[in-house]
Amino acid sequence: MADATGSRYDEAVEAALGTLDLDAKTRLLAGQDMWSLPALPAIGLESLVMSDGPIGVRGVRWTADDPSVALPSPTALAATWDPGLARRAGRLLAQEARRKGVHVLLAPTVNLHRSPLGGRHFEAYSEDPYLTGEIGTGYVLGVQDGGVATTVKHFVANDAETDRFTVNNVVAPRPLRELYLAPFEAIVTQARPWGVMTAYNQVNGRTMTEHHQLVNEVLRGEWGFDGVNVSDWTAARHTRRAVEGGLDIAMPGPVTVYGDALAAAVRAGEVDEALVDRAVRNVLRLAARVGALAGAGPAVAAPPAPVDGAALAREIARRSFVLLRNDAALPLQPGGTVALLGAAARDARVLGGGSAQVFPGHTVSPLDGLTAALPAGALTYATGADPGDEPAPAGQGFTLRAVCRDAAGRIIGEGSLPSGQVQWIGDDLPAGVTHENLHSVEVTGTFTPRESGEHAFGTRGLGAFTLTVAGETLYDGVQETGDEADPFEALFGAPLERGAVALTEGVPVGVSLLHPLDREHAAPLPAVLFSLVHRGPRRDPDELIAEAADAARAAGTAIVVVATTERVESEGFDRAGLTLPGRQDDLVRAVAAANPNTVVVVNAGSPVEMPWRDDVAAVLLSWFPGQEGGAALADVLLGAEEPGGRLPTTWPATLADAPVTRVVPEDGELRYTEGLFTGYRAWDRAGTAPAYPFGHGLGYTTWEYESLELTPDTATVRVRNTGTRPGREVVQLYVAPVDDPVERPARRLAGFAAVEAGPGEAAEAGIPLPGRAFEIWDEGARAWTAIPGTYEIQAGRSVTDTRLRAPLEVEG
Repeated sequence: MADATGSRYDEAVEAALGTLDLDAKTRLLAGQDMWSLPALPAIGLESLVMSDGPIGVRGVRWTADDPSVALPSPTALAATWDPGLARRAGRLLAQEARRKGVHVLLAPTVNLHRSPLGGRHFEAYSEDPYLTGEIGTGYVLGVQDGGVATTVKHFVANDAETDRFTVNNVVAPRPLRELYLAPFEAIVTQARPWGVMTAYNQVNGRTMTEHHQLVNEVLRGEWGFDGVNVSDWTAARHTRRAVEGGLDIAMPGPVTVYGDALAAAVRAGEVDEALVDRAVRNVLRLAARVGALAGAGPAVAAPPAPVDGAALAREIARRSFVLLRNDAALPLQPGGTVALLGAAARDARVLGGGSAQVFPGHTVSPLDGLTAALPAGALTYATGADPGDEPAPAGQGFTLRAVCRDAAGRIIGEGSLPSGQVQWIGDDLPAGVTHENLHSVEVTGTFTPRESGEHAFGTRGLGAFTLTVAGETLYDGVQETGDEADPFEALFGAPLERGAVALTEGVPVGVSLLHPLDREHAAPLPAVLFSLVHRGPRRDPDELIAEAADAARAAGTAIVVVATTERVESEGFDRAGLTLPGRQDDLVRAVAAANPNTVVVVNAGSPVEMPWRDDVAAVLLSWFPGQEGGAALADVLLGAEEPGGRLPTTWPATLADAPVTRVVPEDGELRYTEGLFTGYRAWDRAGTAPAYPFGHGLGYTTWEYESLELTPDTATVRVRNTGTRPGREVVQLYVAPVDDPVERPARRLAGFAAVEAGPGEAAEAGIPLPGRAFEIWDEGARAWTAIPGTYEIQAGRSVTDTRLRAPLEVEG
C-alpha cells in the first residue's frame, strides 16, 4: 500500500534537502529532457522518469521496438462500473512501468464529459463526478500498489480541446466544486495520489500552473494533498507566478521557467527561496515513495503478484461492452452463419489518438477474433464501407524502417516502425542519433498490397518531403503550416494525398519518404513528427454496400462494425459533430434491410449518432477495446461471456438534442453557463429523452428488483436473476430531493454495486449513502452544507429505469 502521509520520509527528505545548493534545487524542479528529472548522485537521488498513459505505459521511447500492453480506453474502463477491476488495471500498468524503468505514470485523466463534442473524451471516464472519482480511485490505488506514482490530471476544467493552451474557462463556484473538482477531491482523499498534473487552461482568469487558490488552498490545504504538482507539457509560463502558485515541476526540459531561471529569480529577490524548498521537498518525497532516493525505503517494498496483461485486457474489454439493444439476436446461436461487414472489422481501432497512443505487440481485430472462434466456413467478410476516405498512417502490408542521416548524408542510426508514423519526442531517437546531428529521416521499406488497383500515398506533417513508390516520385515539395490553432494539430492533423500508383495484390514494391529537417517547420517541442500515409483502391461506395448487403442476405446473422477515426476522436481538437464518418450509416441501413437479424458493433470512444438503432436487432458498444478487443468481442457475441458494461455517459439521439454542446471559446473565454446541469442532470432538466440514458446496459439475463431497505447511511437492495443464465447486475442508487429549497439537479448518482447470481437466485447489494449526496457547496460559508428535508432514494438499472424507491429524512 502507498504511504498515506509521507511523514515516514521527512527525515530523509530534510537530510537530502540540507545538502543542496540553490542551483541543484532549482535544477531538480525542471525536466532535464522530455520525460525525466536530473539525478543527484551526491544525495543518492536517481533520475525520476515519467511516461504517458493511461491505457498503457509507453516509456521514454515511442517505438514498437519496446511494445506496451494496450488496455481498453478509459471510457471502457468506466463502463465496467467496477473500481476493483480498475485497481487490477492499475497494478498491471505499474508492472509495465517497472519493466520500462518508469517511476511516474502521467494518468489518470479525470476531467468530465461536459459535452459530447469533447475530442479527447475517450481518455476520460464519465460525465458523472462520482463515477469518475470511484473508477479513478481504483486506478490510482492499483498503480501505487505497484510502487509507481500517478499524476491525476488535468487539474482542473480541461474538458475540451479547442484553444486548450489559452482558454479561460469561467466556472461558477458551485459547479466548480460539485462537478469539476469533485473527482479530484475523491481521489485525493481516498487514494492519496503521489502526483497531480495541472492543466494548460485558465480557470476564472488564472492559468492552472499559477492558480494559488485551487492548488495551495484547495488541493493542498483543504484536501491535504502532499504529492508533487507537475505541469502539463509546456504549460508553465512564468517563473515567479508558477512557484507561488504551487507548481513543483515544470516539464519538459531542459529549457523551462524553472532551473536557471528560477535560481536567477531567487538571487534577484523576486522569489523566496522557501518556496523553492517547499517544491523540492515534494519532489524528494515522490522520489522516496518510488524508491529513487537512497536510504528512504520505497513505499512498496515488493510489487504485487505478476499480472497476465493479455488476459486482463481481454477481461476488461468484455466487461466494458455495453449492450444497448437486443431483440433476441445475441448471443449468437451455435451452428449459424455470420456475415461480418465493415472496414473497421478488419482494421479495428483499438485506442484513441494523440499522446495516449502506445504500440501493443499485437492486436486482435473483430475479424481475427471471430475467425478463430467460429467453425470453418461459418464466417464471410466484406468491406461494405470504410470510416475514413482519406489516407491513414501506413499499416497493414508495410514493412518499414526509419533511416537517420547527418548533414553529409551519412547514416547515423536506424529504427523500426510499426506504421508510417515517426513520433520521436525529446530523446526518443534511434541509438546514436541526437537532435543536433540529425539532418534527415527517411521512411523506407516495402509495401505488399492486399488488393489490386490504384493505391494512394501521401504525407502528414510540416516541412519538405520527397515521396517515392515503386521507383516513381509522387511528390517533392514543402508542406507549410495551415490555420490550426493547436500546434500539435498541425503535426498530427490532416494527411495529404500526393499521388497514386497502380499495384497488384501480393506483389511487393519499394516505398520511400524522405524528410529533411529545418527549424522553420520544427515541432513546438524537441521532436520529429511526420507520417507516410496510404489509402487503398477506391471502389464505388454503392457497389461495396451492395456487396455487403448480398453477403448479409445469405447469412443467418449480419454483424456490422462501425467506427470513428483518428480524425474524429483525438487529442488537440474537438469534434464537429456526432455522425459516423463515411458511408457507414448507409451500410447499416442496407444490411438491415437485407437481413433483419443484424447486429451493429460500435467501435467509438464517445457518443455517436445511430439513426438506424431501432431498425437493427442488436447494438453493442465496444468502445476502443484495446489489443484483445476482437477476442473479447467473440467471447460476448458467442455467449461465452455476457456484456458487462453500463453507460458512463448519456448517448443522445442527435447532437441537436444534447443540452450542452458549446466547446468553442468566444473572445478567449468558454463560459460554463449550464452551471450544475451537465450530463443526465441536464437531460432531466430539459425533460427530453436521449437515445440511451446514463447507466443503461443490457445483459443476457433479466433481473427483478425485490426490496430496498434504508438506514441513515446505507441502502440494501435485493435483486433476483429471473432469467436462464448466470449474470452480473450493476445496482445503481440515485438520490432525489423532494420539495427542494435550493436549485439542484433532480437527482444524482450516490452509489452503485455489482452483484452476481445464477438463474432464480437472489443477491443483495449493500451500498453506502455518502453524506456528500445530501450536500451543496455554500459559497457564502465556503463549506459543504447539508440540506435538510425529504429525499427519495431510487434504486435501479439506469438513471431512467429505477425500480424501487423509498423516502429518507435528512437533518441539517
